[in-house]
Amino acid sequence: MEENARRPREPLILLTGATGYVGGRLLKALEARGRRVRCLARRPEYLSGRAGPATEVIGGDLLRPGTLPPVLEGVRTAFYLVHSMGSTGAFEEEDRRAAGNFAAAARQAGVRRIIYLGGLGAAEEGLSPHLRSRQEVGGILRSSGVPVVELRASIVIGSGSLSFEMVRALVERLPVMITPRWVSIPAQPIAISDLTNYLLAAEAWPEQESRIFEIGGADVVSYGDLMAEYARQRGLRRRMIPVPVLTPRLSSLWLGLVTPLYARVGRKLIDSIRHPTVVRDNSAREVFGIRPRGIREAIAAALANEDRELAETRWSDAFSSAGPGPSWGGVRFGSRLVDSRSVRVPLPPAALFAPVRRIGGATGWYFGDRLWRLRGFIDLLMGGVGLRRGRRDPDRLRAGDTVDCWRVEEFQADRKLRLAAEMKLPGRAWLDFEVEEGETGSTLRQTALFDPVGLFGLAYWYLVYPLHQIVFAGMLRGIARAALSHPRDPSSGPGS
Repeated sequence: MEENARRPREPLILLTGATGYVGGRLLKALEARGRRVRCLARRPEYLSGRAGPATEVIGGDLLRPGTLPPVLEGVRTAFYLVHSMGSTGAFEEEDRRAAGNFAAAARQAGVRRIIYLGGLGAAEEGLSPHLRSRQEVGGILRSSGVPVVELRASIVIGSGSLSFEMVRALVERLPVMITPRWVSIPAQPIAISDLTNYLLAAEAWPEQESRIFEIGGADVVSYGDLMAEYARQRGLRRRMIPVPVLTPRLSSLWLGLVTPLYARVGRKLIDSIRHPTVVRDNSAREVFGIRPRGIREAIAAALANEDRELAETRWSDAFSSAGPGPSWGGVRFGSRLVDSRSVRVPLPPAALFAPVRRIGGATGWYFGDRLWRLRGFIDLLMGGVGLRRGRRDPDRLRAGDTVDCWRVEEFQADRKLRLAAEMKLPGRAWLDFEVEEGETGSTLRQTALFDPVGLFGLAYWYLVYPLHQIVFAGMLRGIARAALSHPRDPSSGPGS
């Protein structure tokens, strides 16, 4: 015990921008390493649920300097991962003010290092307002006198990153693309995992000096190359027709129509693609000993991580801001379309889950069994598995079991069942059932997910969506009735 008391306390790290894409990934990496982290957030309630129990979340605003001293008290290293590109106003001026306020407060608090993520680009070639602002912020932070390690990166590849989601939206929706000149401009994309490793290495760097490092992946490619590789990995045939007349400004407006989710930020991002964003100084690889991956591995990892992250997502949270039910056609998450509904039953979780674990086979699907048999017959005609496989056991399930035309991908007794479709489809499909206990009973949430391949996949989803509304809603009601008719149903027990 005395030895633990003498052990020096873990240095305090401040993370700004933890609600953003890179900051959120870095927060998880720091927590996984047992680091002592404090997060600055304008709205702490938005971040508290995502941060680990040992992480401190404190309110503050970089544009209100009076809120910063308590945030920086006791901090040794600060990550500055914020910018105002999503602002509806003058983002350059907001970036300038925020950096100036933070630099002054960091100097006053005795911070020993600031780590800043900036943007690649050669100043002598004339930078866009976005890249010019990113590099100007680095200079403002250095002017504080606090040592600053600035990492300058190009495109970030990872599930959920702006550039990757833009590539995804274009490739998934457009079989033929009219590509302007910026699509062929060279860049050096970096995988989000490699970027996170560079940020962690910068925090551990033993030198006490300000320095700028250029970081990138293993390949120098263009957005066109990224779209082609994404299409190859998704099994999509896409044609790109280059045109010389579409300016970045006009093409950014077009992007806002094709991918409305990124209408404001996307316009500023595309407008900035005028010159190459390529690493010219490779010293970061030698200093930090990191060997980044190429675009093939980065895109494959993004798609694989998306599957994992989607499986861990709580759809009740995802739909909390969407009103009482999904909009027509489902809600899109990444490349997937999602249709979710729930029912509350005054029963414990085991009793409500019992009909779920018996689904399919001789029990049937609790609604529209004739429609299910017709769907199975059509699948057989198309060379699929149909409904003929049934199930291994009428009452017990385990991961890997077949359930008619589905396979059990995940099973948690009395809590969750995830089925992956093995029928012939223009894409991939899952059906989730999840039970949550409440104060007056339990809630069963049913979620249908579809990952369409190309326009045919989208057409299929919208064609069958009205039928899904009938069948899946009826199935949920049928499961609730079955649970209420046998309220003392024994729990699934071990080995189920």
